Amino acid sequence: MVQILEFSLPLRMRMNFGWTFRAVKGLCVVHHSRQYSHASTGLFVPPSPPVDPEKVKELQRFITLSKRLLVMTGAGISTESGIPDYRSEKVGLYARTDRRPIQHGDFVRSAPIRQRYWARNFVGWPRFSSHQPNPAHWALSNWERLGKLHWLVTQNVDALHTKAGSQRLTELHGSMHRVLCLHCGEQTARGVLQGRFEALNPTWSAEAQGLAPDGDVFLTEEQVQSFQVPSCARCGGPLKPDVVFFGDTVNPDKVNFVHRRVKEADSLLVVGSSLQVYSGYRFILTAREKKLPIAILNIGPTRSDAWACLKLDSRCGELLPLIDPH
Repeated sequence: MVQILEFSLPLRMRMNFGWTFRAVKGLCVVHHSRQYSHASTGLFVPPSPPVDPEKVKELQRFITLSKRLLVMTGAGISTESGIPDYRSEKVGLYARTDRRPIQHGDFVRSAPIRQRYWARNFVGWPRFSSHQPNPAHWALSNWERLGKLHWLVTQNVDALHTKAGSQRLTELHGSMHRVLCLHCGEQTARGVLQGRFEALNPTWSAEAQGLAPDGDVFLTEEQVQSFQVPSCARCGGPLKPDVVFFGDTVNPDKVNFVHRRVKEADSLLVVGSSLQVYSGYRFILTAREKKLPIAILNIGPTRSDAWACLKLDSRCGELLPLIDPH
């Protein structure tokens, strides 16, 4: 099977997931087996029981009674699009490796750490940016279009809700599809930066050792050492993806905005999040203070199961399309 993606990639790279990249006159031809194509949507999804018809009825009742529904999504909604997460049992990054995500303070203070990050991100970007929404993303977009969804808050940085057409949306942790300068704040599209990377590294090559969340791959230190990183085109400052790294905090104005949306809502549905990170969990606390009914759709336990009137352990993309939002 051959898939043509419209981006250039001046390197030859073998992935241990069965990929081979090679540049062909401004295009990147991606060869992969049918086995990988099928597995890519389920490789990072933890096991779950079959959909329970009675639970579907309960969620349908919850949605029908909701008139100003707020939905909060996490990494579990995007694993079905082939993007790994951190915490899923057996298949998340923490379960598969001893690697941990980059820390905000380390990125800001250290040029070598920024070099390593951007080298890995450069290799991972073509695949990460090609991921597409799955039925769960499309279902939520449809709920918004039909007036059921009051607001959508996502902890994800993959822009899949935007790709699905969601507009009443807050990207709590930002988006990998944007880059900002740490000095002047200038924003750049991530795709534009990819071209600058290519121009600076015309002969650089690397073999990826594995796939991580948020557009990252694993490279050796030797591979990273010769990688050149561009500076801000406006002021020469260091560049950072427009996301909240671990150890950083969400912009207070954004937090206050979401708190107001929660207070306007009459119910809250969590989709694909264990709620272990406080940046999302705090909105559950607000919903509980307001005595909003809370439903949770997530494979595995969450931090707020005890407060939920309904808990479902199913794949998001299998269950949400079964719900009639009218």
